Amino acid sequence: MQDGKHVIMYVDDDQDVLDCTRVVLESNGYVMVEATSAEEGLKLYKTADPDLLIVDLMMEEVDAGTQLVRELKAEGNTKPVYMLSSVGDGLSMNVAPDALGLSGVLQKPVDSNVLLTLIKAKLSH
Repeated sequence: MQDGKHVIMYVDDDQDVLDCTRVVLESNGYVMVEATSAEEGLKLYKTADPDLLIVDLMMEEVDAGTQLVRELKAEGNTKPVYMLSSVGDGLSMNVAPDALGLSGVLQKPVDSNVLLTLIKAKLSH
């Protein structure tokens, strides 16, 4: 939490997606911190203390998102992590959500209302 608001960390190499998501999250009372690479995301995780994380599957490398999630798990992360994918059903062949400890996998583009509902439900526990 930061100033009484939940902190959402979003890691994606598409700045337009980050900017649009920031508008949605911040206008709904959340603080968003962002990283544009897996390496930057790992550093940010250590300083931002996010309440929930959103990670894009494919960034600078095809499996950058899954590698970041593995590293977060190794760091002891227990916060909810959602992975975003634009590869559709092919994701299940590349990623084992349970093995990675993901809270869920979302298809890009994510509907803002769906994202907000999901975040609110996850953080109200």
